[in-house]
Amino acid sequence: MKILLTGAAGFIGFHTARKLLARGDEVLGLDNLNDYYDPNLKRARLSILEREPKFRFVKMDLADRGGMKALFSREKFPRVIHLAAQAGVRYSLENPQAYIDSNVTGTLNVLEGCRHNGVQHLVFASTSSVYGLNTHMPFSVHRGVDHPVSLYASTKRANELMAHNYAELFKLPVTGLRFFTVYGPWGRPDMALFLFTKNILEGKPIDVFNHGHHKRDFTYVEDIAEGVVRACDRIAAADPAWNAAQPDPATSKAPFRLYNIGNSAPVDLIRYIEVLEDCLGKKAVKNMLPMQPGDVADTYADVDDLVRDVGYRPATSVEAGIRRFVEWYLEYYKNQAPQPTRVTNLG
Repeated sequence: MKILLTGAAGFIGFHTARKLLARGDEVLGLDNLNDYYDPNLKRARLSILEREPKFRFVKMDLADRGGMKALFSREKFPRVIHLAAQAGVRYSLENPQAYIDSNVTGTLNVLEGCRHNGVQHLVFASTSSVYGLNTHMPFSVHRGVDHPVSLYASTKRANELMAHNYAELFKLPVTGLRFFTVYGPWGRPDMALFLFTKNILEGKPIDVFNHGHHKRDFTYVEDIAEGVVRACDRIAAADPAWNAAQPDPATSKAPFRLYNIGNSAPVDLIRYIEVLEDCLGKKAVKNMLPMQPGDVADTYADVDDLVRDVGYRPATSVEAGIRRFVEWYLEYYKNQAPQPTRVTNLG
């Protein structure tokens, strides 16, 4: 099967591409290789993918309407996995326009490409950040998400609504996946685990927001990628039991589905740091700080729908996942210094 994978040089895109290629799919990877974080890391991921004979790469910005239209028309993809986005909660406070250009306009161009070219199934990335001020745990796709606390989350919620629009009007099967705090090898340098590791090794303090009282449903990147691939294989269908008088946000009379992908086992941030210290064999100097704007206190995924419909449940422990990240980090940066980072994101 030929699959368009946007964000192929990104963290989750890279791991998803490897899974698709390993099972024999043809992957056309799209990425703009922007400098939100070190482009060399993106190129290093890409260099691994380009060793595979069934991988092709196109450098393009999602907001390039003409380029996206031509790409879809030329390639006629049966399925599309849309992972490209301007990431980061805190950066959205500094550069909101980047989120509109990439996450809203870019996603519209993907939807239009799918609509006009017979795409069988579109799978797209959303985020646990859409739950915003919700405190009912675990977070369920069957509850409303109308109180986001960052523009990043708002653009992702907009993607969900736009996707439903295309499913309803044009009968485009679409599946949205809400990712929960992804971490692991080849991760983004603006994420907490990456920056914590760098600073601990260099003997510098780490910033611990909310005084370490965050709980996060940390989810290993390989588990996320496996969930993406399995969701892609299960084409979204209309819910015959959907009731317009009591509408379920996760399903529809249109071919539309939403799922959480999370470990469903929240871990205290302090415990997460302790595991990292054990893996590094070195204690962190902690700079305790209050909650940052745009953050939520806790995340916890209800994945019952994912298990029932897709047949998959993420299960990698933070002890195993952090160890694999540290092994990768030490090997990757053995002969080079990590690049400076912009912000720290728990996700």
